[in-house]
Amino acid sequence: MLNNIGLPGLLLIAIVVLVLFGRGKISSLMGEVGKGITAFKRGVKDGTEEIEKAAAENARDVTPEGEKDKV
Repeated sequence: MLNNIGLPGLLLIAIVVLVLFGRGKISSLMGEVGKGITAFKRGVKDGTEEIEKAAAENARDVTPEGEKDKV
């Protein structure tokens, strides 16, 4: 059903949404969506950095377990 909407259908939906909500409400909504996307990207970046940091710390210590006790 939704795979044959096309450009005229999308334009009609956009016009109806614009009439119902108004330009100001839509622009503030898009601003909030942008903030959400930015926060999501920041969270993903922080998570990857944390994983890479943990992997680097594990890779740095290559001493066998028995040798650690002797030092």
